[in-house]
Amino acid sequence: MAKPTGLIVPLERVEAKILLIRDEKVILDSDLAELYGVQTKVLNQAVRRNLDRFPPDFMLRLSKEEFQNLRSQFVTSRWGGCRYTPYAFTEHGAIMGASVLNSDRAVQVSIYVVRAFVKLRQALSAHKELAKELAQLEKKLQTHDKQIGALVIAMRELMPVPKAKPQKRIGYLSELKSHDEKLKKARRK
Repeated sequence: MAKPTGLIVPLERVEAKILLIRDEKVILDSDLAELYGVQTKVLNQAVRRNLDRFPPDFMLRLSKEEFQNLRSQFVTSRWGGCRYTPYAFTEHGAIMGASVLNSDRAVQVSIYVVRAFVKLRQALSAHKELAKELAQLEKKLQTHDKQIGALVIAMRELMPVPKAKPQKRIGYLSELKSHDEKLKKARRK
């Protein structure tokens, strides 16, 4: 079956809508509705009619504080005057959203949504591995620093300490002696 034109959503566009809230990668109801080609209220009505399909790990409702914080991150409000805080859908919730909408576009776009979540998961996994390798390298460097420091101390202990040579006094001997005597008298007082 040929894909209808205009239904394919660029993966980058979907990725840009995925947010990290409560340590979960989610997409807001308004963004998901836009991708699925329906109004936000239509998506939310379908979700409310099928709440048993949306357990807490599929969907969460933002708190007022989270919503205000999210709105402050965008200079202009994208949501206008919302009466309710938005829903945020995880990867599984986004797929379930497509199934409750039951439209061709929603089904096709859900494939791109899943791909975007998978791509982000792979990127985060690569970053975790890199962070782990950097931590191991840092630990090795700290060990090497301690070993090098101990080596420098040992080398200093083995080196002979040069004896300080008495400095030659410059000037006439009689002037220096009288100056030294004046200093000694001043210190006694």
